Amino acid sequence: MKLLIIEDEPGLREGIEKYFTEAGVLCESCGTLDSAISKISLYDYDCILLDIGLPDGEGFAVLEHLKANGKNEGVLIISARNSLDTKIKGLNLGADDYLIKPFHLAELKARIDAIYRRKAFNTNNLLVHDLINIDLAAREVKVNSIDLIFTRKEYDMLLYFIANKGKVISKNAIAEHLWGDEIDLADSFDFIYTHIKNIRKKLMEAAHKDYIKAIYGVGYKFI
Repeated sequence: MKLLIIEDEPGLREGIEKYFTEAGVLCESCGTLDSAISKISLYDYDCILLDIGLPDGEGFAVLEHLKANGKNEGVLIISARNSLDTKIKGLNLGADDYLIKPFHLAELKARIDAIYRRKAFNTNNLLVHDLINIDLAAREVKVNSIDLIFTRKEYDMLLYFIANKGKVISKNAIAEHLWGDEIDLADSFDFIYTHIKNIRKKLMEAAHKDYIKAIYGVGYKFI
C-alpha cells in the first residue's frame, strides 16, 4: 500500500508515518494544502489520510481536486471537528471514512486497511486462499464449497490472517488491530485464544487441514 499523510501537526504526522512504515506501508507526508495538491497531481496513492484543518486552506479542496481529476484514492479524514455537518460534507465530497481526533493508531490502521481492501477488490469482491473463498461484499465464507458461519470478530480475524499469510503475527498485534482502544480493558489474551480456536475448528472441519500454526511464545502464522 502507498499512503499519503496530510497533517499539519508535525508530531502527529511523524508518529503516524513511523507507525505505518514499521507495518510495511510505503508512506509520504506533507503539512499544507499546497504541497498536498502538488503530490496528488504528480503521483498516485492507494489511500490518503486527510486533516481538513490545514494552515493554508481547507482539506476539503483535496477531495474536490481528486474528484475533478477522476482520481480514485481512498480517503480517510482525520479531524478534531466533530460536527455532523462537517462529517456529511466530507463524505459527500468523496471521503470513504471520518475519524475523530484523538484516536488510537491501531484503529486508524484498521480503518485504512478496510478502505484499501474495498478499493483493491472494487471489481472483484472474491478473496481466495487455497480452499477458502470469501465474498467481501456479502461477508460470506465458503471453505471447500461449504458455507461457514463466523461471528463478526472471527470474520475480521480471518481476513487479517489471510492478509498477512505467511507472516508471524503477535498476539498483541492481533488484539490491537481488531480491538483498538478496548484492548486496554482486557486482563489477558484469553479472548484471542477463544476466537482462534473457533476459527481453526470451523476451517478444519470443512477443509480437513489446519491453516493456523502457533509459534510458541510469539504468536501465530496463517499458512
